[in-house]
Amino acid sequence: MMTDPIADMLTRIRNANSAKHKTVDIPLSRVKNQIAEILVNEGYVSSYEIIEDGVKKNMRITLKYGDKARVLSGLRRISKPGLRVYAKSDNLPKVLNGLGVAIVSTNMGIVSDKVARKHNVGGEVLAFIW
Repeated sequence: MMTDPIADMLTRIRNANSAKHKTVDIPLSRVKNQIAEILVNEGYVSSYEIIEDGVKKNMRITLKYGDKARVLSGLRRISKPGLRVYAKSDNLPKVLNGLGVAIVSTNMGIVSDKVARKHNVGGEVLAFIW
């Protein structure tokens, strides 16, 4: 059993990105699906699709690269199972002065920090992406 599936997802993406793979397969869950949607909307990955292998469902994320540089520079898990990190709507963190994205779990679902600021909601800060 996996203790932290979100950290596993981010680690798989980070490892595939550093090895310059085109795609990475991740076990599917609703939370990971929402995080992948944010990555696509913010332009860090090209696309994702759901693949069914009999009983198991996986998500295949297609990574995005520029000419010689990676589009996705870094991923960091912030709130961990041993230490949860929460932020109010007026204290949401900015990643690299607004160049990166913070993924926040709110009562609206999992959204980026920009959407959370727009709707004036806070929540658990899951990860930083830049």
